[in-house]
Amino acid sequence: MTEQKTAESSDALAFACLASGMILFGSATPVSKIVTDVMPVFVGSLLRVGVGALALAPFAIGRLGDVKKASRKDVIALAAIALFGMVGFSAFMLYGMRMISGVGGAVVMATTPAVTAAAAILFFGESATARKILALVLAVGGVALLHVTGAAGGDGGGGTALFGMALIFAAVCCEAAYTLLGRMVSADLSPVLVAFLAATASIPLFAVLAAFQWSDFDAGAVSAGEWAAVAWYGAGTLALGTALWYAGISRTEGSIAAVFMGLMPVSALVLSYVLLGEAFRWLHLLGFGVVFASVLLISREHMKAE
Repeated sequence: MTEQKTAESSDALAFACLASGMILFGSATPVSKIVTDVMPVFVGSLLRVGVGALALAPFAIGRLGDVKKASRKDVIALAAIALFGMVGFSAFMLYGMRMISGVGGAVVMATTPAVTAAAAILFFGESATARKILALVLAVGGVALLHVTGAAGGDGGGGTALFGMALIFAAVCCEAAYTLLGRMVSADLSPVLVAFLAATASIPLFAVLAAFQWSDFDAGAVSAGEWAAVAWYGAGTLALGTALWYAGISRTEGSIAAVFMGLMPVSALVLSYVLLGEAFRWLHLLGFGVVFASVLLISREHMKAE
């Protein structure tokens, strides 16, 4: 009986970590719009990775000795993760969210699982199952529906919204690269350590880029709530989300963890209404529902693979 209670307690903790991690990841979409509305993109990106690296440090410092075990392949993968997963993702995400609504960004970001599966097929030789192909079709279809109906929002008209969605999709591709490149890194390097190293490595590049925009940044005009959003963008979505997600994965099977992927787009959608005060439209749910179906299909594919 005691062993059963211990197992149930462990499962509950794992599920709580997985759910919390995905919800925090989802909050990145509306929060990034708050950040980009009050400061230049590269300044916001620098603060994101800087705060994220500081918040990840307590989880990663004790594992820095593992870096000695990294192979040349690991170092190349880490450099690519920093370039795509940190620099590319932050820049594309923040520039894109300037042009579309939080809900539009949430729907495009929800295509991440399907895009990741497609990239795994194209570049890593994974099998192209019917579920994966259908998931990709649904993901693209949902985003197209959002654009055609004008439900993506944005202040500059259809052309601006389309470009904004393209930038968010580029961020999705960077996120997919982060995930797939992470698989290439040696098992000797934990995901949390990889995230810390990638965030730290991207700081110098963002510092150079931010220097060109610093004259356009008025720190005094940023409210306390907006500074809190900046802090959350780094410490919450990047650091705590990563730590919780991988803590949950380490305590359960991958097929179970895959189910929780569906919470990320739901979190992004709901928080876009709550944090940004965006008006509800039924077309939002229609486009989101089509894309969310692709998330469920990919989750089902992960469960089947276990």
